[in-house]
Amino acid sequence: MGFGGKGANQAVMAAKLGARVSMVTKLGRDVFGENMLANFRSFEIDTTYVTFDDTVSSGVAPIAVDLNGDNSIIIVTGANGRMTPDDVERARPAIAAADVLICQLEIPHEVTLAALQVARDESTFAILNPAPAVRDLPREAYERADLLCPNESETEVLLGRRIGAGEELGAARELHERGPGAVVLTLGERGCAIVTDDEERHLPAAPAEVLDTTGAGDAFVGSLACFLARGEPLLTAAGRANRIAAISVGRRGTQASFPAAGDLPPGLVA
Repeated sequence: MGFGGKGANQAVMAAKLGARVSMVTKLGRDVFGENMLANFRSFEIDTTYVTFDDTVSSGVAPIAVDLNGDNSIIIVTGANGRMTPDDVERARPAIAAADVLICQLEIPHEVTLAALQVARDESTFAILNPAPAVRDLPREAYERADLLCPNESETEVLLGRRIGAGEELGAARELHERGPGAVVLTLGERGCAIVTDDEERHLPAAPAEVLDTTGAGDAFVGSLACFLARGEPLLTAAGRANRIAAISVGRRGTQASFPAAGDLPPGLVA
């Protein structure tokens, strides 16, 4: 067993790089929830807005990894599904104080939409990692995101079609036209495609020996948020996040595979 959940993974990744992180989530009053809370605190993540629901279990996600290092995941939302917009409103001070907010879709969509709106109200840069992806994601989710960051399979769900080789930038452009300020489409071993109002770029991935891809996308998103919070331009931040993700796939597990700032080559973490 290991700690996980997209939001938790991204929070831990940012914290391991030295960011000051606050987590907003709901846990079940069970061994998973108690241990998750202790895990957040071990990384000095602010848990002021981590609450408990005594009537359901904590969210869990059994993961299978094949011989190529690829993974498939079954998500049981548990207490995550009990989050409400009121939880977001209580966390408004933390969102207002942050440089970057990261949202995902492992909680009710109305809660994610509320968080994105609070970020807009408070002029906080908002990243939406639309995972697990849904075909009918509300238009407001795109429009309230300063940066949309899906992977390739999530993009196919969002667009409702397959993406062929060489179509990645076009797919990112199509998502950008739905309203986010920018799109970073992660492509695994092929790096990422970036579309903004001003440019379109493909950034290659860093070389990697793949043992386990579980959590690699979260390593990318969490490190990207950290670098953006430090004032890095998007292309620079994404290039560095590519290198962090490449390190994570060479290790087994999720959060256990994420490198800390002290483990990284000189210059990778400014």
